[in-house]
Amino acid sequence: METLGIYIQVPFCASKCSFCNFSSRVVRQDVYDRYCQTLGEEIKHLSEFYRPAGIDTNLLNAPVDSVYIGGGTPSLMGGDRLAEIVESLQRRFQFVPRVEFTLEVTPGSANSDCLKQALAFGVNRLSIGAQSFADAELRSVGRLHSAEDTRALIQDARDHGFSNISLDLIAGLPCQSADTWQSTLESAIGLRPEHFSVYLFEIDKKSRLGREVLRHGDRYHADEVPDEDFMADAYDHARRLLGGQGYIQYEISNFALPGFESIHNRKYWQLRPYLGLGAGAHSCDGQHRWANATTVEEYEGQVLRGKSPICEQQTLSSDAQVEEFFFLGLRQREGINLAEAGERWGRERVERWAQKIESLENGGQLERIGGRIRLADSALLVSNEVFQEFISS
Repeated sequence: METLGIYIQVPFCASKCSFCNFSSRVVRQDVYDRYCQTLGEEIKHLSEFYRPAGIDTNLLNAPVDSVYIGGGTPSLMGGDRLAEIVESLQRRFQFVPRVEFTLEVTPGSANSDCLKQALAFGVNRLSIGAQSFADAELRSVGRLHSAEDTRALIQDARDHGFSNISLDLIAGLPCQSADTWQSTLESAIGLRPEHFSVYLFEIDKKSRLGREVLRHGDRYHADEVPDEDFMADAYDHARRLLGGQGYIQYEISNFALPGFESIHNRKYWQLRPYLGLGAGAHSCDGQHRWANATTVEEYEGQVLRGKSPICEQQTLSSDAQVEEFFFLGLRQREGINLAEAGERWGRERVERWAQKIESLENGGQLERIGGRIRLADSALLVSNEVFQEFISS
């Protein structure tokens, strides 16, 4: 039976990082209570919200094998509010016995009591936004924590019994050099988390830093952002170093010790069903995509009036599903199984891409291993260009 993942969006932060393009906000504590109440109401009334939108409510009966509370900085909500949200989920959904339950945490945002409560209501995986172990780099983008705060959080989490910890790192932050990146990687590996996510700094016009880089300014340390060649070298170096320490790269940006690959994130890449709850959260059942209202005010206004917060819907044709299967599935280092795709959508829909696949193989961007195809190592840094080849014009 198909399982279900649930993502809870908490769009609040203690401060707004200069590179952030997410619709998170810094708010007063009392805002958390209303948001927590609204999430509870959305969970309670999902069937009523989904039926008028034509979404199959049978999805709500699927066993849940992954829960991910992200943001933002959900740990700012505190253990009591998070426990309320989890209780609402448990009343509405059926959980498998060993659900993967991830909580995103920023160093400095979760004390020992919060970690203890998180364990009590089922969290068994922490995703920590370390980003860097160089304090100058953290300060340059407005992070409130230090490298020592990250070390202290991991030690505290270990002391409480967490045995599945993921660290986020970013290559290409302002002020970063080859030496500081090497030091960050060594510090992070020395803490021996079970999982790493290594991202390249993204120049995005929706962020303050991104806009400043695009206009060639110097605010927010935009003039100290390394160039693309540095980022490419930093990424390749991270791959080699992590691989040498036993971390398996299972997706473009993700590395794990054996057995600690993210169950939840794999749903995104494999076009498996997941529900997004909260302001701006996205959902997919494999055939449809939908999204909630982005702003907290609109989301809360709709839900607390008994109206659906869904503001955007898309039905995926079979051809569109195959396209997504290619450009999402190819993010995985194991690649995709063409025979399985043929069984799922019909051989003719998959075979229409045979010429494109052959061309990309001949060009060295794809490689074939048995019945699977995957990105060649040399194409990892230009993956978006390869993915674009599987999108119909």
